Amino acid sequence: MGYSKQCLFLVLLVACVSGEDPYRFYTWNVTYGDIYPLGVKQQGILINGQFPGPQIENGVQQRRNSWQDGVYGTNCPISPGQNFTYILQVKDQIGSYFYFPSTAFHKAAGGYGGFKIASRSVIPVPFDPPSGDFTILAGDWYKRNHTDLRAILDSGSDLPFPDGLIINGHGSNAYTFSVDQGKTYRFRISNVGLTTSINFRIQGHKMKLVEVEGTHSLQNTYDSLDIHLGQTYSVLVTADQPPNDYYIVVTTRFTSQVLNASSILHYSNSAGSVSGPFPASGPRPNPQGSYHYGMINTTRTIRLQNTAPIINGKQRFAVNSVSFIPADTPLKLADYFKIQGVFSLGSISDNPTGGGGYLQTSVMAADFRGFLEVVFENPEDTLQSWHIDGHSFFVVGMDGGQWSAASRLNYNLRDTISRSTVYPKSWTALYMPLDNVGMWNVRSENWARQYLGQQFYLRVYSAANSWRDEYPIPSNALQCGKAVGHHN
Repeated sequence: MGYSKQCLFLVLLVACVSGEDPYRFYTWNVTYGDIYPLGVKQQGILINGQFPGPQIENGVQQRRNSWQDGVYGTNCPISPGQNFTYILQVKDQIGSYFYFPSTAFHKAAGGYGGFKIASRSVIPVPFDPPSGDFTILAGDWYKRNHTDLRAILDSGSDLPFPDGLIINGHGSNAYTFSVDQGKTYRFRISNVGLTTSINFRIQGHKMKLVEVEGTHSLQNTYDSLDIHLGQTYSVLVTADQPPNDYYIVVTTRFTSQVLNASSILHYSNSAGSVSGPFPASGPRPNPQGSYHYGMINTTRTIRLQNTAPIINGKQRFAVNSVSFIPADTPLKLADYFKIQGVFSLGSISDNPTGGGGYLQTSVMAADFRGFLEVVFENPEDTLQSWHIDGHSFFVVGMDGGQWSAASRLNYNLRDTISRSTVYPKSWTALYMPLDNVGMWNVRSENWARQYLGQQFYLRVYSAANSWRDEYPIPSNALQCGKAVGHHN
């Protein structure tokens, strides 16, 4: 979604739920306004006057329509003073997600919020209904405005270390979650930050992991969770401790300087305020699921290596040596209207090139209903977090050193979790069904890296050109760049 000084757009949601109200209507007035996340006045993005933005119930996330994906590769930004209606259909996803602005480094100004998609009432959920449902949007934050941060990146420098962490738009102890003793609550926790992994824990309480990005996981219990950029987890927490107040804590992970922020878990019959040191953090194992995909034959292997080249004297980030630059026309529109000179298929290789970095509007071709093996190779000493729009996948392996064909001998082909983010360090392999036609963004969830080129587009193509495979172009699709004047 592109945000400007004053934007108004309507979101129409079609849940497609038989016997239940199928529609959700949301009107958002998007403006700049004063916010104070770390006690310093800043200009932030407000939605209906709120930061973070309003919670969306029963969702907008849907995987079958890249026309409504909300990134510049598929949509024109909403111009100042204008409006746009997104019409989205929830089909095969449930669970916990968050939305955010995707253009011009606006994510650093806020504009994000949580949304959740409930299962249909006739579909069983593998845990009892909780007594309450809380959303936690946590992540790093800078005291500088997003325009200043963008200027740093545009000048050829990387971002400085963040100034702090915030939880639901606030610094420490400014947000309280109230619970009743003996009852169980669901916490949906997202890392909405720009550059930093976090660790999450609740003083004196265990957390039962029940969902990972829309997939119900095996229900293991943890003292703390590492949550990498862009990831969301759901945990169940039972208020089974003495009636006091307890710290909810997030801290940065894998950083030489440790930042922290806290909220309060307040028992309604609390006998005292929070006290004592913050609970210690600790790593957690990779969550497992119950999916059996190991008998499916992969049709193609793609190896993606992140690098940090200097191009034209400026810091850039790249995938297989290509540092992505946006075209003047959304790629989806150029593809649909067959506009020449916007992008070229095959402008990024399936494998690392070993060469220096260069600028390109990189698009990789792929065939509908293929089954990919994708290997993220990370030669850098920074943790990577990746997202692939429109698809979920199975993380089948990860290890240090160099990936090779022999690495497949140690893949987990039985019960890994289906998810939509991956956090390679050294290498990480995943299996991905190409079950979604469209032009899909593959990107780093480190937003400075994304902004400086660590992304590309995957064009999943079906020759059938059938509405069964992909929705038609919306009648209200915005047109910009070379697409101006073309008719649906």
